Amino acid sequence: MKEQFYQYIQNLQDKITTALEKVDAKATFQEDLWERQEGGGGRTRVIENGAVIEKGGVNISAVHGPLPKTMQAYFKVEDVDFFACGLSLVIHPKNPMAPTVHANWRYFEMYDKQGKIVDQWFGGGQDLTPYYLFKEDAIHFHSTCKTACDKHDAEFYPTYKQKCDEYFYNAHRGEGRGIGGLFFDYCKATEDRSIDDWYAFVTEVGDSFVEAYVPILEKRKDLPFTKEHRDWQEIRRGRYVEFNLVHDKGTLFGLKTNGRIESILMSLPSNVQWRYNHHPGEGTAEAKLLEVLKKPVNWLEQ
Repeated sequence: MKEQFYQYIQNLQDKITTALEKVDAKATFQEDLWERQEGGGGRTRVIENGAVIEKGGVNISAVHGPLPKTMQAYFKVEDVDFFACGLSLVIHPKNPMAPTVHANWRYFEMYDKQGKIVDQWFGGGQDLTPYYLFKEDAIHFHSTCKTACDKHDAEFYPTYKQKCDEYFYNAHRGEGRGIGGLFFDYCKATEDRSIDDWYAFVTEVGDSFVEAYVPILEKRKDLPFTKEHRDWQEIRRGRYVEFNLVHDKGTLFGLKTNGRIESILMSLPSNVQWRYNHHPGEGTAEAKLLEVLKKPVNWLEQ
């Protein structure tokens, strides 16, 4: 399974970076191949200062070795070895009318000292973070997520949409990071669903990403905007950074397993503002966004 999924994410990385370069039409992804001292490595691709994309990364990695003590405590296991591979991406467009997007699809195995698999699971998802809310974009993104889920189980979309709303939540701010999408983790084999079934589902979601996001980016990338719009985008990006550094489990895992720091922190935008006690004017588009972020919305009933 690990060879099969790693091959899949290599191909998916090519598909996504090609699609994004086509939309940007100016910048291309810079590729770095790297190795992890304890075992494994990855292929990082970063795009910066494009016509459409201010900063973005589409990274794959496959790492292995002894599970660090800090992570043994986290997973509540003894001295074991692990393998983890996945694709992680974040795209920060230049235009404030275009949303930031994040996605991740990953696979994990743990082994005893004889090399026998003692646990394995999939995880992942994709979520949208707009700075100015266009209802039709939210509906498109969530509809694409639901279509991918429904091919496997009608309960997947409502379940993983709720988990996404719960996970990507800045509790210290009392607001969602964005308008959600899908989030799933610890997808393990059961009597009803094999690990191959989970592979089919996760790759279905991965394959849906370009259709979920690129049409939105194409629609919004050339809209007019002012410095005030740009300021708001950078203030909201600050909240994005707060989530990634305070709450995100993937960032934590990378830092605790001696991951490549440049790849882990490539999700951080180039230009960010933190203004003291900032509140948008009542009735503005900015205030309306904050109102929506206070409580999850069922976008498919809008």
